[in-house]
Amino acid sequence: MKRIIVYLIALICICFSIPIIFTKQFNIKESVENNLPVNIIAKENTEYDYKTYNTIKLLHTETNKIEEINLDTYLYGVVSAEMPASFEEEALKAQAVVARTYTIYTIINNKEKHGEAGICDDSGCCQAWISEEERKEKWKEEERDSNWNKIVCAVNDTQGKIITYDGEPINAFFHSNSGGETEAPINVWGGSGYPYLQSVATSGEDVYSQYSSELTISKKEFEEKIKKEHNDFKIDFNEKDCIKIEEYTEGNRVKTIKVGNLELSGVEIRSILGLKSANFKFTIDGDNIKFEVTGYGHGVGMSQTGADSLAKEGKNYEDIIHHFYTNVEIENM
Repeated sequence: MKRIIVYLIALICICFSIPIIFTKQFNIKESVENNLPVNIIAKENTEYDYKTYNTIKLLHTETNKIEEINLDTYLYGVVSAEMPASFEEEALKAQAVVARTYTIYTIINNKEKHGEAGICDDSGCCQAWISEEERKEKWKEEERDSNWNKIVCAVNDTQGKIITYDGEPINAFFHSNSGGETEAPINVWGGSGYPYLQSVATSGEDVYSQYSSELTISKKEFEEKIKKEHNDFKIDFNEKDCIKIEEYTEGNRVKTIKVGNLELSGVEIRSILGLKSANFKFTIDGDNIKFEVTGYGHGVGMSQTGADSLAKEGKNYEDIIHHFYTNVEIENM
């Protein structure tokens, strides 16, 4: 009988020791919070802890001061600065998701760009931003509250939503008007580009004021502007093809253009002359050169007027995003 009791005690000890041995062997620690092993929790976390972006550091470029601001509050200012409140609600929601994604991407990938700040309020560098007070002052008094509430709803209704490709937030470029077709980034900035930023067609943009513009410049001023950037520039306006577009991009923008003794990109000509787009044609008439321009902006990513046009057709913000960004997902932060 005593021997049986000893055997039972030994058996009980062995049984209780098994989980202890198993835990030590595989180094699994129990999480008190949700009763999941820590190694499983680590697998479920992405590379980025998005909770750290609930508050961001915004650099105000005019004052060079950094403000800590709630992400959604920041996005109210971005959306209201970047897109007219008169646009359709689904277009504003698309802008909110795009702006949120662009913000997260910028903070993650440009950590040293603005020192201690994560992003700035300059549209030429990051995204435009405006305070609620300043924004309301620019609207008619009777529209202020309704416009601002519309912006706030667009951000709040898409709270936490970002655009990803292969599980990572995308570089969510956007612009004003594509002129009917967006552009691949390789044709604007060079490099290998981004697989989710392809040239796509969008109808209905021609009804917006941003669709077309003109610039008339004298031959003398034209020559002076190019010489400022290229001091070896020479041109004889008596020659038939002194200015000639040689190649177009898949987005119908000027890729290369012969100007006198130089061959320049359409993007550079746009920059030198201050054209609204690299989608242009020209005519030489007497002492002047007239440029007729289609679209507004670099043309990469989401067209804002294109988004509004799609919203008017009944598309929701997810449809709009999937139209402008190829093979992406819309996920929660």
